[in-house]
Amino acid sequence: MDPATQSQRPLIIGSRASKLAQIQAEIVENVLKEAHPSQPFEIKLMTSEGDRNQTQALYLLGGKALWTKDLEAELLNGSIDLIVHCLKDVPTSLPEGCEMSAILEREDPRDTLVVKQGLSYTSFEEMPAGSVIGTSSVRRVAQLRKSFPHLAFQDVRGNLNTRLAKLDAEDGPYTALVLAGAGLERLGFKNRITSYISPPVLYPAVGQAALAVETRIGDSKVTEIVSVLTHWQTQWQCLAERACLRVLEGGCSVPVGVETTLTGNKDSGVSPRLKITGTVTSLDGLTHVAATIEEDINSIEDAEAVGRRLAEELKASGADAILEDIKKDRAAKRQTTTSSPATTTPSQ
Repeated sequence: MDPATQSQRPLIIGSRASKLAQIQAEIVENVLKEAHPSQPFEIKLMTSEGDRNQTQALYLLGGKALWTKDLEAELLNGSIDLIVHCLKDVPTSLPEGCEMSAILEREDPRDTLVVKQGLSYTSFEEMPAGSVIGTSSVRRVAQLRKSFPHLAFQDVRGNLNTRLAKLDAEDGPYTALVLAGAGLERLGFKNRITSYISPPVLYPAVGQAALAVETRIGDSKVTEIVSVLTHWQTQWQCLAERACLRVLEGGCSVPVGVETTLTGNKDSGVSPRLKITGTVTSLDGLTHVAATIEEDINSIEDAEAVGRRLAEELKASGADAILEDIKKDRAAKRQTTTSSPATTTPSQ
């Protein structure tokens, strides 16, 4: 297609159809419209496999491709021109023909405690033994079990409104939910946050609170258009995290947590300093390994190299054994489970 013609054709932004995903797509669309006023954009909403299956625990369904592969098929066949993702939901290896072309500035990556309306608890410590915490994340469950073995954890599926309704239901089992703070804020539910849960109690997921844009390899015009979205500090941090996760071969259902900071300016003549901590925790919370690397870096390649070294340190410290046990646990549960939801083994 002639570039002049393509510049007038609306570029189609692909997104999942949930309310949160729509808001995130609109965030990207608004920035692109401001940066490229002569270029029209449209949003196309789709459901993913993860959206369609709301009954079975994600831990047993598979990895992060549940959230991305349907959109990526549309990207590769030309039906859409770019995809807006929550970066934490994107597999560390993309399909052939796709690339990550932009990562936006990250919001607060911490998870939050959201207590059932009418209850006065403000922390996990205050809750009585057996209190049920709802979450669809084995990362959250594994880490929280380490610090709060008196609590019970139960899977909860659905969009954010659905999960909050399940929490507040008079006859519902949940005392509280653990939810990503960035999603609550984007949806206007900041008032529901009881407290933020910071490391070392709970380390965020890789890429948490960052939005990313995926495009077709070779589509230079779209790649150039979306480049305005990139926040290089977030990009370097998140690519270091993703490099670590890639080595660990962790997917959506693996309890890998990270905390990353980057100080300095790459244009100041002084190398930015990256500090990254990675953690892997057994499902029962009894075994936990952590490692930290801090060093000066000068490029994306340097950041990714630090992430890979961090993964090797974690593996040498016992992460390999934890991840192998998790694979065996998942395989055993897949053999025995039916299509009914898993109520005691959270996922993601």
